[in-house]
Amino acid sequence: MKKLYSAIKYILLMAVAILLLWVSFRGVHWDGFIAGLKSANYYWIVTSMMVSVGAFWFRAQRWRLIMMPLGIKIKRRDTWDGINIGYITNFAIPRAGEFARCGVITKKTGLPFETVAGTVVLERSIDLLSLILVTLSVFFFQWDKFGSFINREIIQSLGDRLSFNLLWVGVAIVFAIGVFLYIVYHFRKTNPLFRKIANIAKGVISGVISGFKMPQKWMFLVYTLLIWVCYWLMSYTTIMAFPAASTQGLGATDALFLMVVGGLGWVIPVQGGIGAYHFIISLALASIYGIDQTTGVVFATISHESQAITMLIFGTLSLISFYFNKSKK
Repeated sequence: MKKLYSAIKYILLMAVAILLLWVSFRGVHWDGFIAGLKSANYYWIVTSMMVSVGAFWFRAQRWRLIMMPLGIKIKRRDTWDGINIGYITNFAIPRAGEFARCGVITKKTGLPFETVAGTVVLERSIDLLSLILVTLSVFFFQWDKFGSFINREIIQSLGDRLSFNLLWVGVAIVFAIGVFLYIVYHFRKTNPLFRKIANIAKGVISGVISGFKMPQKWMFLVYTLLIWVCYWLMSYTTIMAFPAASTQGLGATDALFLMVVGGLGWVIPVQGGIGAYHFIISLALASIYGIDQTTGVVFATISHESQAITMLIFGTLSLISFYFNKSKK
């Protein structure tokens, strides 16, 4: 039954990805699309791919820093392999990459899976906070340009009534989670299932707490800054790959905005951001800069596929490394 559910979920998410791809490409002029692909300067695309490898490395080192207080020596290669295997896993099963990379560290070090997962929770919380800060700064300093996109494509699309309903749905979810946690805590000593859930929660909390005990907290901030600088450079070098006439002379600030919007495309739970990234980037380019759909889709395709290829290459290499360097634990 569990396998059937997983298969249905996979098929549905793939269907969503295909639908978003169809919506993105349905108005594309294919002669212009091919010409756009040929006009790109792939020197800058390769540069973008190399910068993304740097982002992988900095993320791996930051994660290792969080886990150092757990008392077990963790090799740089282990977190590097974990990050890359996590990325490639997301192309098979959306959002499963976080579990995969926790599994890598558990297999290599013997650390409890729940504790490793707690460090990922802390890391992703920092990423979310960073994304919010970057987004707010972009919209604050360039609201005259980017505010219209948010107002027209998101706020007005949702409407006041839907926003109101979403608020109550959110309140109901928080209340239900609170009741469930109370039940688990109250019956954890008498019910084996609730005891297992409580132990998992305890392990996750232990992993989160370990992050606050990490040495060299300033290095954590440096790694976080370097990760986001890499993300911005990936966006900017992709812009540089296109003739200025086709991209309306987009610059550094525009690269920051496209980085934020593109990040939303990767977050949507479809296989590897396929379809979602193409849709949201081409929509943003058309809505704000007046760039035609064909050019927007060319930009999104090259940007997404170059990063996808990088993830697949290094994910495969890390899978091979993990297989031939299994721990004796």
